[in-house]
Amino acid sequence: MYKHILVPTDGSKLSVKAIKTAVTLAKTLGAKLMGVYVIPPYVPPVYGEAVIYVPEVTPKRYKEITAREAKNALAAVEAEAKTAGIDCKTVSVTADQAWDGIVRTAHTKACDLIVMASHGRRGLSGLLLGSETTKVLTHSKTPVLVCR
Repeated sequence: MYKHILVPTDGSKLSVKAIKTAVTLAKTLGAKLMGVYVIPPYVPPVYGEAVIYVPEVTPKRYKEITAREAKNALAAVEAEAKTAGIDCKTVSVTADQAWDGIVRTAHTKACDLIVMASHGRRGLSGLLLGSETTKVLTHSKTPVLVCR
């Protein structure tokens, strides 16, 4: 059945549910696990005439901050997998949109299932905030298991 499962994480409590589901499924199926954290690219601040001065985050500092966040989020995947005795690798990728980074990672790492969380937003909040899960479902050729 599934041999290589991708589990995206953003470090949130909701992601932990998807991580636990992915680890349980991987253990049951004897599959490998791949954790992914998507980092948005650095965007330099743009200042207008009436802007309040905010110290600029340099590209180097941004890279340090996001690398630390990725490491912390992916550590949860590694810890859960280690506890279950599952083969696990992790990767952080840079992408303008999280869904694109997830879909590209599933393709390039030859994952045959994506297990991810969903906030379950509907109606106006879903329309305004968007849903990374919906976008992954729409654009991915890899099957997706959604956890709530």
